[in-house]
Amino acid sequence: MLNWLDHLFPNVMARLPEFFDSFVQTLIMVGVAGIISFFFACGFAVALILTQPHGLTPNAVVFNVLDKIINTFRSIPFIILAAALVPITRAIVGTAIGTQGAIFPLIIGITPFFTRQIQSALAGVDAGFIEAAEAMGMGTVEIVFRIYLREAIPSIIRVSVITLVSLVGLTAIVGIVGGGGLGDFAIRYGYQRYMLDATYATIIVLVLLIGLIELVGRLLVEVSQH
Repeated sequence: MLNWLDHLFPNVMARLPEFFDSFVQTLIMVGVAGIISFFFACGFAVALILTQPHGLTPNAVVFNVLDKIINTFRSIPFIILAAALVPITRAIVGTAIGTQGAIFPLIIGITPFFTRQIQSALAGVDAGFIEAAEAMGMGTVEIVFRIYLREAIPSIIRVSVITLVSLVGLTAIVGIVGGGGLGDFAIRYGYQRYMLDATYATIIVLVLLIGLIELVGRLLVEVSQH
């Protein structure tokens, strides 16, 4: 088995510890950025749902400001956004390179997309449930947690899987600006040094990682529906 791998991926096998470290860095970036952006996205999505024209607490100012901010950040290509955030990233975490320096731009880059996904999931909750909850005298906070978030769990899981897959792609892109992870490994060896096996190995690992994320997501959706 090892001889076979040595033959197919000689440059990767010669740098296996570094390749493994890059994989771990990717997992850290996806995990940390994914969790933090999830909470931000939930907060923003709930705020949009509540303050929209026909929401529970309509507020045109809050809705329009938040809506425009999200649209603005969604329209900026991630590689440009990551480069533009370098001074802010350096000021916040002390560095703009490596895994530590990549997490902040990843959060800023994925949160607007995540917000729209969760907003769509919450918007799919049956309006009849909301009306029934209001008739029972539930307050806004109670409706958010007991109706919106609870009823939308399967949809939230689905959109979270979509977002995590996108986030894996962003971790590869952030490697261009020295963000670490598998993207950085593939660029330094596969692209800059023409070691194509490094590129192929990175692709294989990322495809397997995305497949695992989607599998876990499907299982969680099935569990949440029972």
